[in-house]
Amino acid sequence: MGISNKFDRVWQLVWKEFRQIFRDPRLARLIFVAPIIQLVIFGYAVSTDIRNTPVFVVDHDPSRFSREVVEALTVSGFFKVVGRSDKPSDIVKALDYGDAMMGVEIPVDFTKRLEERSGAEIQLLFDGTNSNTAMVARSYAERIVQNYGNRFGVVERPLTIDLRERAWYNPSLVSRNYYVPAVVGIIILLVCLLLTSLAIVREREIGTLEQILVSPLTAGELITGKTIPFAIISLADMTLVTAVALLWFRIPFEGNFFNLFFASILYILPALGIGLFISTISNTQQEAFMTSFLFFQPAVLLSGFMFPVSSMPDFFRWLTLLNPVRHYLEIVRGIFLKGTGLLELWPQYTILLIMGVATLWFSALRFKKKAV
Repeated sequence: MGISNKFDRVWQLVWKEFRQIFRDPRLARLIFVAPIIQLVIFGYAVSTDIRNTPVFVVDHDPSRFSREVVEALTVSGFFKVVGRSDKPSDIVKALDYGDAMMGVEIPVDFTKRLEERSGAEIQLLFDGTNSNTAMVARSYAERIVQNYGNRFGVVERPLTIDLRERAWYNPSLVSRNYYVPAVVGIIILLVCLLLTSLAIVREREIGTLEQILVSPLTAGELITGKTIPFAIISLADMTLVTAVALLWFRIPFEGNFFNLFFASILYILPALGIGLFISTISNTQQEAFMTSFLFFQPAVLLSGFMFPVSSMPDFFRWLTLLNPVRHYLEIVRGIFLKGTGLLELWPQYTILLIMGVATLWFSALRFKKKAV
């Protein structure tokens, strides 16, 4: 009888939350349309791949071979010639003014050394102000030039090590395959934080919190009733953006949908717990909104979404262990690209479960103490 009453009270609160959310069509659009828009923007905008990188060419040896080297660079689609000259100073000028990202200088004896197989050389200059783009461009250019040289047999020294590179799990090294699955985690965090951080403070502003406090609902039942609707909405959003990632962006999915769904449930728990905690310490919806973004931005930066955790200073690398986003991104990228399962990722699953229980318990405790 007691359990039945508890279930009934929680269910009534869940039903009230759903009606309150979907009563406003603008909020419903914000919940289900905004994540898709965000995914499409992130999917196209967040990329480290290079296309049509502007190149300035100085060719001191205009010949068939020099033209073929430049053509090998441009035909790949990674580079685009924006200017030519016979003065080396023009490369410096193009890089200084930002007209070119890379400069190619072909020496006067290029054809002669190529025919004599005495080691032809090409100088590549890069604009290092954007170091990430410069490193990617250098890697592509070196590979293209090396392939050209190998094709025409200009490797003058016998190979002592036959190095053959092969990228596993993302063979084409498309950055979109790496970033789009992570965007799923970022969007879930954003939805959970925004919805739950406004949950209790909204009740306070419209004057219904006192009615809830004098009701038979306990703090645990209130937290449960508040989190279930947002957990269901977050899972629906996860399903929606995952479908867009698979069907629109054609992101490879090597893993198991059950593992992804289970991991998302564990990830939603701490996200909801943090949002509820923000709601208990905020006096107005505006304050809760600002506090949510105060947490959101560092959480994304310390998650490995843009920058690898391994390259961070020791203090911040340890700090990332407290960030649920980091653990979820490791899971979701592993499931999408590697097909890893529970056996390999059980530490991340366990950490998310502990974080979820701890944050929800602390939020309930905080709400109870504040209510008293």
